[in-house]
Amino acid sequence: MNRDELADFLRIRRAHVTPAEVGLPGGDRRRTPGLRRQEVAQLAGMSIDYYIRLEQGRGPHPSRQVLNALARALMLSQDERAHLLHLAGHAVETPRIREDVPESLLHLIGFLEEVPAYVLDARYDFRAWNPLANVLMGNLDALGPEDRNVIRWVFMSPDIAEHLSDEEKSRFARASVADLRAAAGRYPDDRKLQALVAEMLALSPHFAELWARYEVEIRREQRKRITHPVVGTIDAICQVMPVPDRDDLRLVLYTTEPGSPSHQALRDLRQLTLSS
Repeated sequence: MNRDELADFLRIRRAHVTPAEVGLPGGDRRRTPGLRRQEVAQLAGMSIDYYIRLEQGRGPHPSRQVLNALARALMLSQDERAHLLHLAGHAVETPRIREDVPESLLHLIGFLEEVPAYVLDARYDFRAWNPLANVLMGNLDALGPEDRNVIRWVFMSPDIAEHLSDEEKSRFARASVADLRAAAGRYPDDRKLQALVAEMLALSPHFAELWARYEVEIRREQRKRITHPVVGTIDAICQVMPVPDRDDLRLVLYTTEPGSPSHQALRDLRQLTLSS
């Protein structure tokens, strides 16, 4: 059980729930946004003293029943509830991030000749990719392992301020940090993940700001606009699919509307892979 992280998570999520959202009167004497501790305790059906101790990082080990009550009181999403359980030590086992990719998955992305496809692990490291993804993402083959990380790409970019001023790109950055936060809860003992977070907190104020929000959400489908230096703009749907029996891996596919200029751009890009 990670008492400090659990305490931080409860405090931050409490501040994001308004009284009106849970059917309580708002009043006009609130000094800070969100619910009061007493209100959370009341909604969860526990004593105020018990809840205060949880928020102060000195409470007892809460049961799953208590955590489910808190999740309801704080209106947590499914991903946030799972994160809460992980922080409280209620995961069935301590998982780990593996660095192998199943051979069947390698075959699959190889067969997808007209669809950029790659595999990300929970640290946002590229683990495998097909030729079309290699060209689309800027020659992954030529990069070293430390440079094949999406979080570093985004937050260590010299254009990060401009990047975050764009609504779509900002949404992607925010979702990526929320997803990394969820991974940190699932894999609390992964040293490489801990090192990545520590590195980004030290080097990127933008990452630190998003990390401090304590948003937790597993990434799924999202629209992306990619500007390639050869074929131009590609509007794609980035589909993020969990790999069965491997919670540490996601298959990412970039699909386009059939017959659209973006679809043709991907076909033109594929010709580059065939001629190289």
